[in-house]
Amino acid sequence: MQSTLDSWGYTGVVALMVLENVFPPIPSEVVMPYAGYVAAQGDLRLWGVIVAGTVGSVLGALPLYYLGHRVGVDRLRDWSDRHGHWLMLAPGEIDRASRWFEDHGRKTVFFARLVPGLRSLISIPAGMCRMNLAQFLLWTAAGTAIWAGLLGWAGSALGERYERIGTWLGPVTWIVLGGLAVWYVVYVWRRKRRKARVEA
Repeated sequence: MQSTLDSWGYTGVVALMVLENVFPPIPSEVVMPYAGYVAAQGDLRLWGVIVAGTVGSVLGALPLYYLGHRVGVDRLRDWSDRHGHWLMLAPGEIDRASRWFEDHGRKTVFFARLVPGLRSLISIPAGMCRMNLAQFLLWTAAGTAIWAGLLGWAGSALGERYERIGTWLGPVTWIVLGGLAVWYVVYVWRRKRRKARVEA
């Protein structure tokens, strides 16, 4: 990562932030603080680093958006009709989630871009629910610009201690993903209990 940024400059920031969206082992919590640190040394401009990070994130969000778009709600609903009992996913719940995303999709995309662990994943439901592409790109860019700006500025301010940012934020990703996993397990458990009561 450091070699890429040192050799490619702003282009390296764009490339790494594209990969960060489709290949999570390259986290923005590491890329952007280091880029901010490089900017503090005078090799790059901080505003240029932030713009490059934002552009890379927006471009990187498109593959997952189009993956979700290709699957779509209708195909997911058909799959749920055949196999949804495995994951306790009913077509009606998919429809409710889709309607909710239609009403709240813009702010959901915006705020998700500020949350480690959700930053990349939010592109999939946005695509599935056929969120308007221009709106998706706009709110992705807005949230990402704030995220990239905070990380770049922090890396610039901390100097050689920029690596601490990744150390602090790294566990947040696992907490968020772990929280989602726990929520899903509880959801399935409660639904099975309700079903058992109805059948009794």
